[in-house]
Amino acid sequence: MQIEHIQAQTHHARRGSLKNAFNYGVDYVMTDLSSETPRLLSHNRFNLWSVHDRHHGGTRGAGQGAAWFKALLDSRGLQAEGRQLLLLTQPSFLWFHFNPVSFWIALVDGTPRAFVAEVNSTFGQRHCYFCAHQDFRPIEPGDTLIADKLMHVSPFQKIAGHYRFNFDLSDTRINIRILFENGDQGVLATLCGTRRRATSGSLLWAAIRRPLGAVRVLTLIHWQAAILYLKRAPFLKKQPAPERMMTDGQTLRRVGK
Repeated sequence: MQIEHIQAQTHHARRGSLKNAFNYGVDYVMTDLSSETPRLLSHNRFNLWSVHDRHHGGTRGAGQGAAWFKALLDSRGLQAEGRQLLLLTQPSFLWFHFNPVSFWIALVDGTPRAFVAEVNSTFGQRHCYFCAHQDFRPIEPGDTLIADKLMHVSPFQKIAGHYRFNFDLSDTRINIRILFENGDQGVLATLCGTRRRATSGSLLWAAIRRPLGAVRVLTLIHWQAAILYLKRAPFLKKQPAPERMMTDGQTLRRVGK
């Protein structure tokens, strides 16, 4: 697989009585972690942009990379024959790394059969949500997979409710929708972008257009937190980390089926 650079847009909209919404451009790469990289992107070594196994797959800061995802799929029973494993993530910029959410994706015959949303909070915690149909049939754009929320991500949202995931990976685009629901409260988050081959030119332009990578991401997160604080949104202190690393999602059962 060629490494892809997805110059994406993310949209966040708060639900409930207190409204807040924003759109930002973000840079993701999608890789099988074995392909040759452009000059400005490296795997497990320093560069302008880089992807490190220790940042993904397992305990935060002590990840095992693709080996972790492979073992997880083996334990869940997804066939190994014809299976392709991908990581969709925001790469590190120079020495700086922070990624609110990455996605491990398992393809069979070119179609997504399972994915893991690897969620990181600014509190230093990580929790993963494993999503697949019970029979590992292809995940279609209209399919909704749900999982209970177990980690404190935002100081303005309780550890309650659930996530609804919609995952659309075509040959040309990525469209991911995550809806957090807790009664009439919650947050809608989307990630959309065109799939293009990563080049040193595209990565250099990203560094100029959206400089500082992870530092910029953290700055924008804290800026939005300040806006909510000034709007007097209820503020919660850091909550205990979940006891387990993984939550298994399930297919949303439609009425009448």
